[in-house]
Amino acid sequence: MLLLHHAAMSSRFALAAAPFLLALVAAAPVKHARVAAPASLPDVVRVALATELGTITVDLDVKHAPVTATNFVRYVDQRRFDGIVFYRVMRLPWGTPPNGLIQAGVRGDPKRVLKPIAHEPTSATGILHTAGALSMARNAPGTATGDFSILLSDLASLDADPKATDAEAVAGYAAFGHVVGGMDVVRKIYDVPLSATQGAGVMKGQMIERPVHIVTARRVAISEPAMPDATPR
Repeated sequence: MLLLHHAAMSSRFALAAAPFLLALVAAAPVKHARVAAPASLPDVVRVALATELGTITVDLDVKHAPVTATNFVRYVDQRRFDGIVFYRVMRLPWGTPPNGLIQAGVRGDPKRVLKPIAHEPTSATGILHTAGALSMARNAPGTATGDFSILLSDLASLDADPKATDAEAVAGYAAFGHVVGGMDVVRKIYDVPLSATQGAGVMKGQMIERPVHIVTARRVAISEPAMPDATPR
């Protein structure tokens, strides 16, 4: 889960907003480990996430975010994303909807989770948190495993800020790809009913009442056309 930005308040939330981070993945191990590539990967790997509400097609930027993108490919190739759910929608209380993000992942499931990966900040990768970006959920830097978010709007406060005064802001979050098709499906998930009672603390009211399943996650050829509505709004 990701720290948020409110331009009208300040360049970033205070650290008190940290519960927006990865509370639901706390069961994941914290030992740092780089993941080996499943095979020699191209610079860009395309993946189709077939959900109950339609297919979301994403391009993973292996060239610029090799650790994070390769980790995602491992989950895909090992079928660890088959049957997981989008479980959270974070709607920003400012700006024009749809904004914020949707989140899915393995949620620390010991049958699915792989070892955490090294953190790749946006200052190193150059992949920014713009609308349609994929970003890894985490607790501290270096704890990301198999939970990720898709952004509905630009969230520059998730990018690394080397000039910041706190460690979380300096590190930012690891963006590693972008939706190239199916942003209409992302918006459908964003619009689903949320539970008024599930979740704790700042997470209360952000949990999806009926989580949206990812039926399958598969690599697809770049030559195959992306699903309609490829440009995020």
